[in-house]
Amino acid sequence: MNDAVKPMIELLIAAPRGFCAGVDRAIRIVELAIERYGAPVYVRHEIVHNKFVVDTLKAQGAIFVEELDQVPDGVPVVFSAHGVPKAVPAKAVQRGLSYLDATCPLVSKVHRQAERLVAAGRHIIFIGHAGHPEVIGTFGQVPEGDMTLVETVEDVARLTVPDPDNLAFLTQTTLSVEDTAAVLDALRARFPTIVAPHADDICYATTNRQTAVKAIAGSVDLVLVIGAPNSSNSLRLVEVAEREGTPARLIQRAAELDFDWLAGVGSLGITAGASAPEILVRELVDRLAERFDVVEREVETTRESIAFKLPRGLEAA
Repeated sequence: MNDAVKPMIELLIAAPRGFCAGVDRAIRIVELAIERYGAPVYVRHEIVHNKFVVDTLKAQGAIFVEELDQVPDGVPVVFSAHGVPKAVPAKAVQRGLSYLDATCPLVSKVHRQAERLVAAGRHIIFIGHAGHPEVIGTFGQVPEGDMTLVETVEDVARLTVPDPDNLAFLTQTTLSVEDTAAVLDALRARFPTIVAPHADDICYATTNRQTAVKAIAGSVDLVLVIGAPNSSNSLRLVEVAEREGTPARLIQRAAELDFDWLAGVGSLGITAGASAPEILVRELVDRLAERFDVVEREVETTRESIAFKLPRGLEAA
């Protein structure tokens, strides 16, 4: 198509977007493990929820498995950013496997809080999504029966607890800020003495990306979120845009873009979940430029400067 006849589209690109410090750290751990130990390095579960990232690491020598039983003896194994139940590293030690824990430090913080609360004799109400690896990992930090999962306000209404005056709550780090607030309101209304964590468990990156989407959603006709369908924080970004009254779609790669979605769209919002690399944002912009005269504007709501230390033993790699 001749450039002169391309229709114009304005892109409002949310910032912050894409990789957070925990994802950066987890990917680097796998890369450094391959450099230090040589391929293959096994990774239990997807290191982060992004196919492009996983495929890139596979090409470098990573092998992804779902269970420790699939890891042969004598090779290193990395645990994913979402965290694992305590039984997993214990089993690795039992087998003599060397392992590297890529659990996001903000998830690890929730794990330690869970241990302390249970040690203090409190029952934990955990707000999260059933079956998510982070939820499974957190539940695996404490004895069975010491934590109860709720997802919705309706779940709170149905709760039965051993001692209503001896409760605490924790949350998954990648939840919708607004949805979680509603569940917390219901919990506090029903259990006024419930103990809150010292700081909000929803991580800074999740909150920042949701705020950034809110900042652009009201000014665009459609929001595209780059992320995986199993990525909790990416799905929440779609919901945030829709809650602002703007249609939104989740795509993993630019190739999934259907140009029919853009009929009548003069302004398009773009963001990426915390597990999606910036290269996928640029890929999408390039694909849009094939059909449109693209005008880009980044809308920054905050600047992130957080970085997490690597595990001991890899720092000097």
